[in-house]
Amino acid sequence: MKISGSYAVPAPRAQTYALLQDPVVLAKCMPGTERLNRIGDDHYEMKMKMVIAAISGSFEGTVRLADQNPPESFRLVMEGAGKIGFVKGEGLLKLTSEGDSATAVAYEGEVHVGGSIAAVGQRLLDATSKMILKNFFTKLTAEASKAPAGPAGSSATSTGAAASGPAE
Repeated sequence: MKISGSYAVPAPRAQTYALLQDPVVLAKCMPGTERLNRIGDDHYEMKMKMVIAAISGSFEGTVRLADQNPPESFRLVMEGAGKIGFVKGEGLLKLTSEGDSATAVAYEGEVHVGGSIAAVGQRLLDATSKMILKNFFTKLTAEASKAPAGPAGSSATSTGAAASGPAE
């Protein structure tokens, strides 16, 4: 399944990039994330709960940030598996300044799912992925509003802190 779109984040490009690199922020923003722990440079283990129609379950896997070109772009690579199937995806995020205080985050990528979760049908998967992305960017916008302006971002990325977020 191909995904693409763009969202506006009310923060300068360097700050938006830093937020998107911060595991604490990512754990808060990714719907269903129960755990996101650093296991290496730009490499994290994750656990998240997913609910689609009558199918729900947990996935465990990895998230990796690659091809980083701060503050312009990076690639997000994710894979996970659980009792209800697997998910594997990769996407390129491009950040473009919109004036001094806003950033357009454009994304495009591909997600593959298998197992019981794939049985719900393409249209439901498309709708669910759009909802997850909308929720992610809504929460990212809230985080951007709370964060101090500037390129420093959170110290969690540089300290290797573990991140945990509530399941949704």
